[in-house]
Amino acid sequence: MSGAKILLFLQSLSRRKPLEPEGEVSNFRRCLTTLDLVALGVGSTLGAGVYVLSGEVARTVAGPSIIVSFLIAAVASVFAGLCYAEFGARVPKTGSAYLYSYVTVGEIWAFITGWNLLLSYVIGTSSVARAWSGTFDDLIGNVIANSLGKQAAMNLPGLAPYPDFFAAGLIIFLAGKFHNLNCWILAFGVKESAIVNKVFTAVNILVLLFVILSGAVKGDINNWYIGKDSFLDGYENYTSLNATSRYGGGGFFPFGFEGTLAGAATCFYAFVGFDCIATTGEEVQNPQKSIPLGIVASLLICFLAYFGVSAALTLLMPYYLLSAHSPLPVAFTYIGWGPAKYVVAVGSLCALSTSLLGSMFPMPRVLFAMARDGLLFRPLNKMSDRQSPVIATVASGVVAAIMALLFDLKALVDMMSIGTLFAYTLVAICILILRYQADLGEDSSISKLEPFSISGIIFPPSQVTPRTSKNVSLLSVSIIFLAVVGSLVISQSADSLQALEWWSLLCVSIIILTLVFSTLIIWRQPQNTIKAAFMVPFVPLLPVFSTFVNVYLMVQLGSDTWIRYVVWMAVGLIIYFCYGVQHSVQKQRLQHSQNHVSIHSITTTMEQNFESGEDFNG
Repeated sequence: MSGAKILLFLQSLSRRKPLEPEGEVSNFRRCLTTLDLVALGVGSTLGAGVYVLSGEVARTVAGPSIIVSFLIAAVASVFAGLCYAEFGARVPKTGSAYLYSYVTVGEIWAFITGWNLLLSYVIGTSSVARAWSGTFDDLIGNVIANSLGKQAAMNLPGLAPYPDFFAAGLIIFLAGKFHNLNCWILAFGVKESAIVNKVFTAVNILVLLFVILSGAVKGDINNWYIGKDSFLDGYENYTSLNATSRYGGGGFFPFGFEGTLAGAATCFYAFVGFDCIATTGEEVQNPQKSIPLGIVASLLICFLAYFGVSAALTLLMPYYLLSAHSPLPVAFTYIGWGPAKYVVAVGSLCALSTSLLGSMFPMPRVLFAMARDGLLFRPLNKMSDRQSPVIATVASGVVAAIMALLFDLKALVDMMSIGTLFAYTLVAICILILRYQADLGEDSSISKLEPFSISGIIFPPSQVTPRTSKNVSLLSVSIIFLAVVGSLVISQSADSLQALEWWSLLCVSIIILTLVFSTLIIWRQPQNTIKAAFMVPFVPLLPVFSTFVNVYLMVQLGSDTWIRYVVWMAVGLIIYFCYGVQHSVQKQRLQHSQNHVSIHSITTTMEQNFESGEDFNG
């Protein structure tokens, strides 16, 4: 292959999709309201984390300061949510971060983003289904685990102890057919799914309000100021305390502020799920206003719920006595309200149900968007009579059901975090590129690019040019590189930074100063004048900070998780280069446009030659 062909192939990977592509028609039914989106976001985000995560983090990491941890995590999540909100106002289409990156940075990055989203949704669906099955099994006395563990045990590495037919059936039930009613839930229609979701979310919120009010009535403020000497006094007979366990130094910050920050890193994942709102762009009545409002409102409600429940837990009983697996039932038993644990169980099942619906809702819509663009197999974009992506819904449901049936998903949960954080990072970078882009629909090969100069960066023109857009794109890449290097340095030299060793402080200072300088240079560049119903404030500071937080959290994940992630991405890239590159709809649009221009040029030339011949004969 010649160098020119290689360059042409590489350029084709960065082709961008226009906001309003020619020949693309939306077949979705616009029926969702702002309330539907808020319920969808709250149901997807406020799931099992509020019933399990709060107790685990408070007991082992943060203590009563978990409420501060949730506050920090909420702020970081809001940064990502604001970036999603602006794109939802600018690009009210189905596809979420996949489509945002397609219209901004190019096709290859769009496919990678979409593949990451599918990873998050599939694993999220499977893990929540298994959690639902486990919670229900606990209520009925572990009948499912005892029977299947004896009759169908799977003693193979990497697989679950037994096939969870209940979890797989639950996914198929939601994604497939009701035989008696001959209709669909998720594939039946988006409005029907939204109604079911709102009912479950309402029950979940009522149960959480009961927990919060219980903490206000029966809570003891002294549990936030327990001294270290009081750890074993009066509680020996209540629970067995491991002498080697660490419970911190007591007080509101028993593990120090470092523990609070570590708790924030864990609590960040409790806010994952709001991005499903961004996949409903073609099904919302007023997407430019409803999507931003739905994202911000759902994040606010979830933060208040996490804040209230974690405060109630640490007020009801000392933080070091909390159960890591079922904190709310244990807390109610501790204060003498044993029957209240059944109320909590109902809320837990409703929360897991909404999380399951929230994971399954965006998954087929991302599949549909990628198949409609030709990057995945075309049958996946088939619509049902109810204007819902039926093939994509069933296909994704079957894959998630198989994973829930066979695999032990504990080791795969971190992969879900990688996929989500990668999507968050790319959306934040896309906001930078979009804000400083000369013309989103303009082909860079046609526009004339001014030569690079230092003075042009420091003293840019007053209006956006292709050169200033290119400068911001290059600086955005450098910000990602600095975020990766800075996160690795901070993670690997944490002890040296605490000891104030000069070399670690010098390295971190250089990285931070370079990052600040790059941000200032971007701030100096002119922004485009296109306005949207919602726009991210404090650009470029907020997207840069969001990028750094997301990259830092990705770096914290283990090497085994990264190896599995590389395998998943390798499978996706094989599909893209073997199928998506050849069947890309945007590639066909560009070829058609070039052919049209060529035919027009040939016709014009022939007419000119004909006229010249007449003049000569004359």
